[in-house]
Amino acid sequence: MAAAAAVGVSLLVAPLIGLLTRVPWAELGTLLTSEVAVDALRISSIASAAAALIAVVVGVPVAWVLARVDFPGRSLLRGLVLLPLVLPPVVGGAALLFTFGRRGLLGEPLHRLTGIVLPFSTGGVILAVTFVSMPFLIVTVEGALRSLDPRYEGAAASLGAGRWTVLRRVTLPMIGPSLASGLILTWARALGEFGATIAFAGNLPGRTQTLPLAIFVQLESDRDAAVALSVVMVAISLAVLVVLRDRWWRAP
Repeated sequence: MAAAAAVGVSLLVAPLIGLLTRVPWAELGTLLTSEVAVDALRISSIASAAAALIAVVVGVPVAWVLARVDFPGRSLLRGLVLLPLVLPPVVGGAALLFTFGRRGLLGEPLHRLTGIVLPFSTGGVILAVTFVSMPFLIVTVEGALRSLDPRYEGAAASLGAGRWTVLRRVTLPMIGPSLASGLILTWARALGEFGATIAFAGNLPGRTQTLPLAIFVQLESDRDAAVALSVVMVAISLAVLVVLRDRWWRAP
């Protein structure tokens, strides 16, 4: 077991060590403040923050319906809602393109009525990263709602609290840690999204080029810049794991 564990750890850790050995530490500040890096970071920050906000506004109600409302086809609906968790991102991007593209199922009437074109725009980036990341919040919040003891809500209702008061003063505070975890996971997944973004929104510098897309391009033209941006993504991912460690495991 120890030998197998050592192989497993090496397989997972060695690539990170290899990446760190290529970091141009003396030029790191210059590389991270370049126009390409700043634009990519700005777009990624806007898109991931917007995805997290949208997930809270519409994802929490979806989780509540899946956890609390019994209706025919609920299992199928849950499967469809959570499908982006296992769907190849590039397939999700293609589905978005056929739906919200200029000639898509919804994109064509949207363009005809409003003139809005989502592909190859920052709005398209937000839509793509929301599509692939929101299920993380839904599945986390749904699990918290299912495990919540309904007697607390019943006690509040018996004391005269209305439904909104129970939701605001009892339900949401009790699932708060799970909601926060789901929100962080959603934000982190949106920040690291690649496939759906490039398939639906393209890779336009200063407009749709996020950090992962910038790394992909820089690997061909400027390896040092790609490594510098990769280190940023590694640091963010590690920080997310540290923040969420008590939600997944507890140290002895």
